[in-house]
Amino acid sequence: MATIIAIANQKGGVGKTTTAVNLAACLSALRQNVLLIDLDPQGNATMGCGVDKHAVAATSYDVLLGEATLTDALQWIEKAQLQLLPANGDLTAAEINLLETENAPGRLRAALAPVEWNFDIIMIDCPPSLNMLTVNALTAAHSVIVPVQCEYYALEGLSALLDTIEKVRKSTNPDLRIEGVLRTMFDPRNRLANEVSAQLLEHFGKAVFETLIPRNVRLAEAPSYGLPIIHYDDGSRGAQSYRDLAKEVRKRLRRPAAKTTTGSGKKP
Repeated sequence: MATIIAIANQKGGVGKTTTAVNLAACLSALRQNVLLIDLDPQGNATMGCGVDKHAVAATSYDVLLGEATLTDALQWIEKAQLQLLPANGDLTAAEINLLETENAPGRLRAALAPVEWNFDIIMIDCPPSLNMLTVNALTAAHSVIVPVQCEYYALEGLSALLDTIEKVRKSTNPDLRIEGVLRTMFDPRNRLANEVSAQLLEHFGKAVFETLIPRNVRLAEAPSYGLPIIHYDDGSRGAQSYRDLAKEVRKRLRRPAAKTTTGSGKKP
């Protein structure tokens, strides 16, 4: 059965979609059978995989509302060798429409149930907000990767995300855990970046991934070509960092992760 990982942080611009697309592609390169789910109305993960979000026949919106099965909505991404559930602006209506459906927080989990055995890893790119779409992702997921930008206000809003995770544990998904905190856009020459990195290590301890995602021009360029970084410039620092992250994630998935809360660097 697949391990389901949500990539979540309600603060925008932290490398969430960059992580979802590139980690999915790198895990696929490690011979993992991967499904990437775009649950963000901006559809950036869809575009980053080279799919025209305006031309897809069915999206994650249709799957959540029961208007299409997940299998019918999937797109095969030949270059990255993974399956994609695309998204576009239609998903903006899901917040209201889901509230009118039965078992609103569990719609994605129910849609995934028939296909979980077809994949090794299912990765969900969440929207940059704590809404019903994010709750659906957290209800369906086994764990959460939290990308955090190594810049000013990096820790702002993390407590709200952790509170949401805790509420989901209590209401719909008691086994949800933090897979790891990922430091993104890191520049070792920047004193503030190093200070923020140290703060994250102090707060989250071993939950922080060893891999650091650097600021990298090639990494920023890749989405405009509809390619994950390993298929755009495999020799770049960005590509190497996501390859390292994929290996670290795969290693972590072979052992239980901690139910980590803020303010403690120790496993509870």
